[in-house]
Amino acid sequence: MKYVQKLATNPCPCGSFGVVGEECICPPSTIRRYAARLSGPIRDRLDIEVGVARVSAAAVAASSSGALSTAQARARVEEARARAARRWRDTPWRLNAHAPGTWLRQGEFRLPAEVRTPLDRALQRGALTLRGYDRVLRLAWSIADLAGAAAPTLAHIGRALYLKKGATT
Repeated sequence: MKYVQKLATNPCPCGSFGVVGEECICPPSTIRRYAARLSGPIRDRLDIEVGVARVSAAAVAASSSGALSTAQARARVEEARARAARRWRDTPWRLNAHAPGTWLRQGEFRLPAEVRTPLDRALQRGALTLRGYDRVLRLAWSIADLAGAAAPTLAHIGRALYLKKGATT
């Protein structure tokens, strides 16, 4: 069974770098050294890496109207998992996360070249490793499943790349 790992870090030792309304007291060299404490191989094993801003109580109250409820989110995830299970029914896998990268790159559900172009470019310029490439493919399939799409599109790949490391084409 695969477990979900969560990881969180501050932007710098004092926690204020890049925070609106805060003043960071860390020198640039300290910020770089702090960020480098998470090695490339560890970051490569993260599926989603995004920065999040601090949220005020007022912003939470304003954004809660029209937000997806927990029950609605659960239903969407269950539908997406069912869609993935139907797709993988003739394989040993039931979730996108379980499908091997080689199979996603070369197997029956290999995406067309025009959809893979941003991934191929990111790999060629060294913005992604092959492991990262496979993780982005899995994530793109999950995003497509959540959207009700039959397969990932260029937009799904772009979103997955952004969620992986903010990479652009």
